[in-house]
Amino acid sequence: MKLQLLLETKYPKLAEKRDIVQNAIELAHALGNDNPRVAILSAVETVNPKITSTIDAAALCKMAERGQISGGTLDGPLAFDNAVSEAAARTKGIISPVAGRADILLAPDLEAANMLMKQLTHLADATGAGVVVGARVPIMLTSRADDALTRMASSALALLLADYQRRSLLSSPSGA
Repeated sequence: MKLQLLLETKYPKLAEKRDIVQNAIELAHALGNDNPRVAILSAVETVNPKITSTIDAAALCKMAERGQISGGTLDGPLAFDNAVSEAAARTKGIISPVAGRADILLAPDLEAANMLMKQLTHLADATGAGVVVGARVPIMLTSRADDALTRMASSALALLLADYQRRSLLSSPSGA
């Protein structure tokens, strides 16, 4: 299952992206993926000081190496084709446990995330689900234009995440 996240702000800073990635990993855990592969998207797959999203991607990967982000495997910067196509990654010589096999796609900003989701919906017949994560409880976030299937998917996702959070709280030493 691929997850695409809308960002909290139009142009999130590095700390916000760290939180978004960690919340996405927790959501993947709730869905049964114990080690999700996170692709941090940019226009290119090399670090370029002139492209902020490549710097952020490199920093997020270093944060994961240092334990500031846990529970998943991160790689980036990766262009979209390298994140979802093993053949594209091979062609470009990218050796990575994430490239071509990403479970989570982190877009660099709200505009890119919105375009990506709409393209997946209209060109790849994907179904979305809207849930705000990182709050005390999951919050369903649907659009007036969403169809019944998307609304049901949002409800199911929110329920799965709420149940996972409740079980995690009950199993923790401080939550018993």
